[in-house]
Amino acid sequence: MYARAKFVAALPRHIPVLVLALFLGACGTQGVVVQAVQAPFENRLAEQQVVDAKIKTALLERLAKIDKMLLIDVTVDVWKREVLLTGALESPSLRAKVLAAAHADARTKKIYDEIQIVSAARHQDRRDMMDKAKAGAARVGDALNDVWIETKIKGQLVAAKDVGSINYRWRSVFGVVSIIGEARTPQERRTVESIIRHVEGVRKLNAFISIASH
Repeated sequence: MYARAKFVAALPRHIPVLVLALFLGACGTQGVVVQAVQAPFENRLAEQQVVDAKIKTALLERLAKIDKMLLIDVTVDVWKREVLLTGALESPSLRAKVLAAAHADARTKKIYDEIQIVSAARHQDRRDMMDKAKAGAARVGDALNDVWIETKIKGQLVAAKDVGSINYRWRSVFGVVSIIGEARTPQERRTVESIIRHVEGVRKLNAFISIASH
């Protein structure tokens, strides 16, 4: 453990994260860096990305101990130690357990709870929607699929001028889109929010976008 910490401390602050992820994985923390932080181009330093990945992995492990189905029903995104929870559950008490698990990590600075409480039928509809999305369907009945909405948002943000799409994480739940991340300027934040609001199927936007300090 000491050798690993000493190695990480000696790394340049913007070393390509893939190298760092591979090293940590070799040291026995494979789950920690699963989504190992996508690239050195983010507005997060390598060490910030690793901490976020650890927070996410630890929370997913705690959720699995509560109920393995939570890994299907709840999504966790972390940006600079701020946690965004999205998804749909039938039980307020189960949501309370999810929140307690999120608050259990002292490294977490803030938690945004956007988990919807829905009926059993609605809950099953979402699971069916996700299954059909995996099979390539864009629509489930008359409703636009959440996965389709998320994919559409990605395409438009990637194509948008002066938008660093890699600095955002977004989720759609029954057309309610929640996004966390960091804009380089107030104008970029306005552009991102405008793009999402105009995507077909988006009913509401919950934006937790900070402005980068320069």
